[in-house]
Order: sequence, then C-alpha cells, then structure tokens
Amino acid sequence: MPGERARRIVVVGASLGGLRAAEQLRAAGHTGDLTVIGDEPHPPYNRPPLSKEVLAAEVSFDRVAFRMRAAVADVGWRLGTAVTGADLAARIVRLADGTEIPYDGLVIATGLRPRRLDVPGTGPSRHVVRTLDDAAALRACLRPGTRVAVVGAGFIGCEVAATARTLGADVTVAAPESAPMLRPLGPDLGAELRRRHEERGVRFLLGRTVARFTGDGLKLSDGTAVPAEVVVEAVGAMPCVEWLEGNGLDLSDGVLCDGALRAEGRPEVVAVGDVARFPNRRYDDVPRRVEHWSIPTDTAKRAARALLGKEEGPFMPLPSFWSDQYGMRLQSFGAPNLGDGDIRVLEGELGEEAVLGYHRDGGLVGVVMLGCVRSLARYRKLLLDDVRIPAS
Repeated sequence: MPGERARRIVVVGASLGGLRAAEQLRAAGHTGDLTVIGDEPHPPYNRPPLSKEVLAAEVSFDRVAFRMRAAVADVGWRLGTAVTGADLAARIVRLADGTEIPYDGLVIATGLRPRRLDVPGTGPSRHVVRTLDDAAALRACLRPGTRVAVVGAGFIGCEVAATARTLGADVTVAAPESAPMLRPLGPDLGAELRRRHEERGVRFLLGRTVARFTGDGLKLSDGTAVPAEVVVEAVGAMPCVEWLEGNGLDLSDGVLCDGALRAEGRPEVVAVGDVARFPNRRYDDVPRRVEHWSIPTDTAKRAARALLGKEEGPFMPLPSFWSDQYGMRLQSFGAPNLGDGDIRVLEGELGEEAVLGYHRDGGLVGVVMLGCVRSLARYRKLLLDDVRIPAS
C-alpha cells in the first residue's frame, strides 16, 4: 500500500524511461526495494546520438551513458535479462531464465522495437538503428562509396541518410510518402528538407514501397531496382507489450493509461515513455502515444507520484523533439501533428531559417523551428502559456 517502507517496486525497462522512473520514485519518497530490469546488457544510455554521432565515428559507451544520480545508487539492476510475461493479478513478472519476481508496484517502461520489412528475398546486409549495438554494426558497413538504401523517410531514416552521406556513402531513400518527415512536419517543410538532402547528393524514390530484396539490393513496387550493399530499415517502431498479454489490458497501441499514467483498472501498475498511451489535457482527452525525447521524463514524474498515491492536477506535458541533419537543427515544441491541417510560416523563410506554426481550431498547438534558435524560448513560452483545458 502507498507509504509502506518495505513496498517493492519493479521497473520493467532500463532505458531513459526506466531510469527516470527510478529517480522519480526515490524523489517522491519511495524508500523500499526498487529493481530495474532490462533486456540490453548496457546500463541506460542516450539513444538520439545513435543515428548521428555514434554512427559517424567510434564512440565509447561512456560518451552516451546517462549519469547515475546518488538517489538511485541502491537500485537493483538486472540487465541482459528479458521479461517474458506477467501475472498482474498475482503481481509477478517472469524473466526469460524462468525467475519470477514479485512486486507491489509495477512500472512499465519497455519502450519500442523497430518494425522490420516483411517482404520476400535475401541479399544485402539489413540493419535497424535502435540500440548501441545496432549503431555499431551499421557503422562498420559505412565507407566512402558504399551503396546504402534507406527504407523510410521519417526522423531515423533522414538522420541515417544524412550521416551516411556525410561519410561518403552513396545514399538512396525509398518511402511511400510524398515528402520526407511528412507526418510530423507537413508537406512544405518536408519538401524543403528533401531539397537540402538532394543538394548533398541523396536520392529520393518516394511514393513507393519495397516489393522484395534482391541479391544486390531492392526492387520497389513500381519495378525500380535500387542497387545496395547495405539496407537500413527505418519503417517505424512497435510498442513492446507482448509480455503483458493475457492480463485484460488494452494493448492495441501501447498501454492504455489514465491521466496519471495508471493502467486501466490497475492502480498498482503505471506506464512511462513511448509505450504509454495517455490523454494530455493540454489538448484534449484523447489517449495518444508520444514518441518524443521529453516524454519519458515527464511521464516518469507523474507516474511515480501516482504509484505512491500522491495525486496531482491535470497532466499537461509540452512534448518536444529535435533532429540534427548536416549541421541543420530542427526543434519542435507542442503537438504539430494535431495541427497539420493549418500550417503557417510564423517567422523567416523556408529556404533559409523559419518557424512554422501548427494550428487547430485557430489555436496554436505546435511549432517547428528550422534554425531560428534565438526564438526558441519565446515560442516555448507561448505554447506553455496558452493552456486550454477541455471540459471533463
């Protein structure tokens, strides 16, 4: 029960969300047993550099590892061990080695795993970029003149394309959308990013999908052959929730939670990070997953307090993300995806530096900055101050 000193809390997932959850549980007053379980052998580390700095050069683990704060010095870490199942009624989680670990409180922080192409054929070296080991394996293949096919034109796809091209690789990007990063940024900014990539020699084959792998590359849905020694699959990610099946949770898109990050009908179970689907009352009451850098920290603070019975007001995080490509920085605050039907240039020009505003029902719900770093604080404050809490 909340407040018991001997209460045992288990955090499943040892990336940023799991680390922040452990920190926030200690900060909120949990003094009992605390165990964090992760399937990777590495302690928590920073993932955004994987498609950029880590891919571009030999980077040691110490360069990307998160600093462990004194507050979590007594946390038990079980790394290199996957959780394969859970019995929420009995309050236990099961590990791949057969061990069962009991808990009084459970934090779900298992994050995402990359989607893979389900097409026939074999041939080129296939890669994803999600873990430190993934990035190291891909880096070993990138040399001047290496033919690289990137499938997918979202954040990871575009960042990998930029890094590979900077290293001298011959890069082709294939994707079904009509512009790079179309879904988060919209058509105009997407077209501008395409122009900048093409100026640096990246080829785009958009509006088509992969039909099959061939011995020397890819065959696309329109019959186009793409020669490649290396294929990078950047076609999105899936929430890691299979281990929770059979417990009556809504796992249709991550873990459905209430506004305090509690799993439905389970006050002793919370979810954090991009595996959590929750309502953000800054915008409305619709539960959504948010795959942005700021969300693990924001959700961990809220979930930790909820797990310890410390209720608060409406949960209204301001999501943020950034992307670095060729020394060009994209920075965003808010929820641009909610305003993709009304996008306006608020400052500057797309061909140079610009701020784009994304509006819903006439109100600003998100901004994306292409450069314009001096305007960052102003637009962030504008979004924070414009709070419109919907009626319950």
